[in-house]
Amino acid sequence: MTESLRRSGEYENPQGPQGDAYQGAYPQQQHASSPVNPEWPPPPTHQPTVDGGQGGYGGGTAVLPTVGPDAEHSAGHPAEHGTHSAPRKRPRGPIALLAAVAIVAAAVGGGTAYAFQELTGKSDVVSSSTTTSVVPSSKKGDVATIAARVSPSVVEVNATLSNGTSTGSGVVITSNGEIITNNHVISGAQSVKVSTSNGKSYTAEVVGTDSSKDLALLKLQGASGLSPAVLGNSDGVQVGDTVVAIGSPEGLTGTVTSGIVSALDRDVTVSTDEGQQQEQQGGGSGQWPFSFGGQQFNGDTGSSTTTYKAIQTDASLNPGNSGGALIDASGDIVGINSAMYSASSDSSSSSSSAGSVGLGFAIPINTVKSDLAKLRSGSTS
Repeated sequence: MTESLRRSGEYENPQGPQGDAYQGAYPQQQHASSPVNPEWPPPPTHQPTVDGGQGGYGGGTAVLPTVGPDAEHSAGHPAEHGTHSAPRKRPRGPIALLAAVAIVAAAVGGGTAYAFQELTGKSDVVSSSTTTSVVPSSKKGDVATIAARVSPSVVEVNATLSNGTSTGSGVVITSNGEIITNNHVISGAQSVKVSTSNGKSYTAEVVGTDSSKDLALLKLQGASGLSPAVLGNSDGVQVGDTVVAIGSPEGLTGTVTSGIVSALDRDVTVSTDEGQQQEQQGGGSGQWPFSFGGQQFNGDTGSSTTTYKAIQTDASLNPGNSGGALIDASGDIVGINSAMYSASSDSSSSSSSAGSVGLGFAIPINTVKSDLAKLRSGSTS
């Protein structure tokens, strides 16, 4: 119908609701093929409206132009209510479209709060937004973070010998009180006491020992709810990696030092002679003898020795660190500290002159893990 009306310039209902007004605007000529539509003008489509004030169409409401084939008719057709002798001419084409888009955008962007107030009668506008929660990442490699995480898993070990005492460290590996330490810390002990980071003291039983790897397994009596350490993967350790050592040097429980991995696969030789170890421990020097590269350090290892591959570190280790933890940047245990070079090898020298010079060694944790079954079986080799 629209196309036929455009060709004839006429509408089929000249005597519509407004009578002569239609006749004046549209001559009464009818195309033969044009169907009759008694409902002209058609019902308005869903078009945005704006307040036109006084003097506009339909008492102040103007219908935005239709974009499409019928734009010519809808743009020039009178409003439904009331008459106007000179209808206002409206822009057509892209300009009209841009105007409509601008008006709608303004209504959506700038009129939200006003519309909300008009509809609800409230002055508060609740906006909806998406908030991204940023979770702080772990401070990997931060010494304070590592120390806070692992310190509860490191204990102090005190062994009573026939000729004195021995002080070292240990690492908790189960919540019910299994402790890994060095064999030379408890070798020949008549009794063993273990103190945890929270000050609790336990009597410990020596479950098994392996002098060939300088390892021992203790079990605390009546312990529960302890904080076991995470045993890492020493095969992934590289030279230059940051490491942290925790132990009880000179009986100073929970001492934390840090450094790097200086070398890997060092051949470290230690004594397996219980009498030799007791002599060093009971003498009070606390300097466990070892050798590598053909040189001996901290005394004579004796004739009965064993050699294992060790991680070398410059993290400060002192007498009492033996059996303690060497930890990587993720907070996992990668080694059990076992030997350290002291500046003085004279057993009569005071411990203050026998401090760390940045030459320490640790048994790789993978060696420990592979030896656990043997230690738990009660072997005392």
